[in-house]
Amino acid sequence: MTTKQAQTQWAQFMPLVTVFFFWGFVAASNDILIPVFKQAFNLTQTQSQLVSLAFYVAYTVGSILYLIVSAIIKDDLINRIGYKNGLALGLGISALGTLLFYPAANTGSFDLMLAGLFTVGLGFSLQQTAANPLAIALGTPSTGSQRLTLAGGVNNFGTTIGPLIVSFAIFGAPSATNTAISIDSVKIPYLVLGAAFLIVAVFLKFSAIPDRPQVNEVAHDAAQSSRTSALQYPQLVMGMIAIFLYVGVEVSTASNLPAYMESKLGLMTKDIAPYISLYWASLMMGRWTGAVEAFGFDMSVAKIAKFLAPYLAFSVFLAVNAIAQHDLTPFFVYAAIILVLIAADIASKGNPASMLLIFSGLGIIGLLIGMSTSGMTSVYAFTSIGLFCSTLWPCIFALAINGLGKHTGQGSNYLIMMIMGGGFVSWAQGALADHMGIQASYIIGVICFAYLAFYAWRVKGILHSQGIVLDKKVDLAH
Repeated sequence: MTTKQAQTQWAQFMPLVTVFFFWGFVAASNDILIPVFKQAFNLTQTQSQLVSLAFYVAYTVGSILYLIVSAIIKDDLINRIGYKNGLALGLGISALGTLLFYPAANTGSFDLMLAGLFTVGLGFSLQQTAANPLAIALGTPSTGSQRLTLAGGVNNFGTTIGPLIVSFAIFGAPSATNTAISIDSVKIPYLVLGAAFLIVAVFLKFSAIPDRPQVNEVAHDAAQSSRTSALQYPQLVMGMIAIFLYVGVEVSTASNLPAYMESKLGLMTKDIAPYISLYWASLMMGRWTGAVEAFGFDMSVAKIAKFLAPYLAFSVFLAVNAIAQHDLTPFFVYAAIILVLIAADIASKGNPASMLLIFSGLGIIGLLIGMSTSGMTSVYAFTSIGLFCSTLWPCIFALAINGLGKHTGQGSNYLIMMIMGGGFVSWAQGALADHMGIQASYIIGVICFAYLAFYAWRVKGILHSQGIVLDKKVDLAH
């Protein structure tokens, strides 16, 4: 590939990462809406988690609708309308969802707020279906994971600043004395977000991104040809459960954190945003660390980069919170916790099963510490779950689709359906919190991590029985 070709591919790819930013921004901002809605609408913890449920179930509904429409037209929907049209349509649907916040705020309707979030998530589902394979197709397969890693980093930047911006829009600067919550203050930031959706949709529509890029065919053997469905592969079926529980524990840990900090530490809702930002920034730290291998550094440089990458991401977190005028003093100690992430990443040696097992074990330890301690120790323990969740998506995804051959696309769609776990697990933890207390409710996350550890152990045997040996990290581009 010539330098000019590479520059063209990156120029086509960079506009695409905008939608990855939107996914992270909205998902993390929901964690601020939960306590705001809880207080404004006088909800129980169970009811407040309907915010997560409405948003994440939309992914599954969107995937099912996608399959139904594809069956009706007897062709894959994205193949029929093109990638750019698919992205533009998804952004348009999400923009319609943000418009619902205006009448919802004017009438004080919680149900209409949920409908708005559901519609935004519905649009995101179509965007996910188009954007992930498009990111891989915009260049050579060998650099596909590098592009996905970059997109994931942009997504995590959105999750880091989303809670801060939404909190500022609702409460003002941290120094402000205003603690009153008005639902009316929610509509403006989401209307602005809707306008951004539409602007990016138009921009992508007329961008240089190819509408139907060449997608490399995946070779498959005779054993794969004899199977008629992706659901005939046990690594996928078990992986679907793993994705459901992984997204569940990732989302529920953060979405229930405001209730924990309000009830146990006495913090006001407006002061919780930087801790939510730290949780999602922790995922950015882990993903930037895991991304080091994608750049082809030699061993000595890679070791140095493994230490620098998470602290660079941590610096981004500190910088955006400094700009937002938050006190940074409580967060400096977190630099020591990042060392655990670095040690775990090195110990895994890039093997997806080993990484899933190690990080799931650390997730269990982190939650148990959070459940058995108090004060800031428990808060740091709960926020550290972001570090240990950071690399689990690519690990599970790679293990689940490994060996599927011609059924890889179908298997990927089934995995995206399971994103609904973010809503159901959050709701289940909220229900448990109403009965046994918010701190004890984190046992839900322990159960989720326990299954992920089991899957990491069991999937190696399943893949081995199919003649697949995992020596190195699986490249999701293949």
